[in-house]
Amino acid sequence: MSTESLNAPGTTFAEGHAAVLSAAARSSVEHEDRLKASTDRSGFVAASLPEGVVFAQDAGEVAEVLRRATAHRVPVVPRGAGTGLAGASSARQGEIVLDVSGMNQILRIDPEEQLAVVQPGVLNAELNAAAGQYGLFYAPDPASTAICSIGGNIATNAGGMRCAKYGVTREAVLALRVILADGRELRTGRETIKGVSGYDLNALMIGSEGTLGIVVEATLRLRPLPVQTATVAAFFPNVEQAARAASAVVAARIQPSMMELMDGQTLEAVDAALGTDYRSRGASFLLVQTDGHGAFLEQDVVMDAVSPFGICERAVDDEQAAALVTARREAIPSLEKLGRVSIGDIGVPRGKLADVVSGLEAIAERTGVRIFTIAHASDGNLHPMIVMDPEESVTEGPPKVALGEMFHLAKSLGGTLTGEHGIGLLKRDWLQEELGDVSLEVMHTIRQALDPLGILNPGKAI
Repeated sequence: MSTESLNAPGTTFAEGHAAVLSAAARSSVEHEDRLKASTDRSGFVAASLPEGVVFAQDAGEVAEVLRRATAHRVPVVPRGAGTGLAGASSARQGEIVLDVSGMNQILRIDPEEQLAVVQPGVLNAELNAAAGQYGLFYAPDPASTAICSIGGNIATNAGGMRCAKYGVTREAVLALRVILADGRELRTGRETIKGVSGYDLNALMIGSEGTLGIVVEATLRLRPLPVQTATVAAFFPNVEQAARAASAVVAARIQPSMMELMDGQTLEAVDAALGTDYRSRGASFLLVQTDGHGAFLEQDVVMDAVSPFGICERAVDDEQAAALVTARREAIPSLEKLGRVSIGDIGVPRGKLADVVSGLEAIAERTGVRIFTIAHASDGNLHPMIVMDPEESVTEGPPKVALGEMFHLAKSLGGTLTGEHGIGLLKRDWLQEELGDVSLEVMHTIRQALDPLGILNPGKAI
């Protein structure tokens, strides 16, 4: 949709944008701020810059920004920490970025009800640190926990390293305050664990990538910290064996709190960044954690399941376990030292892990693209990462071909285009093939009902 078609009758381009930018106490049209707000961590490079950035400090400013945006038909791109991996917060000419990262207060923690009320700019790790003081934790655990925000986690329905046992973001969100496109406030959900009054608007908002409304407050479910955690590190001669070992753990009816896979070239990158020597111990790596009162009993079952495929050992103490988890968390930052990174996000049935990693190797050979693979192996969510030269683009040439082949590979195995990062701009080309015409038509109808002018994050998600 062009800027001209959105612009309100009788209002010039500049007047409409100026009105929106002046809706909050702080905004900017400086080149540096516009450049920073033009893209995220996906590897996508925006072709142009947004007109300006509004830095909202409270829900009232968000509402006023959207009221004025509706009045002047100005498109608005919501933005949190900017760590998204699908181009969903990318902004371009004609658009205003609404940055809510400054809304970063933990408003309340209720240790009895085991819940927290937070603003969208609170970082995932900050919430966990605060909850930990009460013997609680917030379960959704992206590898980027130190830098990603709760609002962005909600926008993409983020998962992470503990989601196979504890669920993704949707299972942890009890209630939301959302500002709609016209500035009205919508409250969804409730503070009780159960509740089925009306449609589940809470779930509708989660994963909508800022296209249905902007979250200004979230009530989140917390859980008791595990009484104990047991850790297994296993190394294998190739990544297919690691994938088979992960499938064997699932088949053993054990539900790990964490089961993470990395291939050999990713281990090399981690070693180079951290000064470790994991690659010398094998050509692929599987990290498995169990927790709770039966953690060490379950660890025995994990060892039995994994041992036929590789060499496995138990972490001797919390320090060694933490170092292993750190190696996994540092996989993406380590690869970013090698070039521009675009992170895939396919999901397959857990028994198909070996098939999909073999297929990814074939795609890399066929296209000549460097693909590094990590995976949340306990739920079949893989992150094949394309590492490009700085001047390359993921939206054209061999990298774009490789992205498409990754999706078709996942689909052929009964899988999905995205497990937790969302569609954004990068994956829209393949969305219809997965969802079908009827599903997309229903989604467009819902979007139009809540945002009839199409001003919220235009061109994203669906």
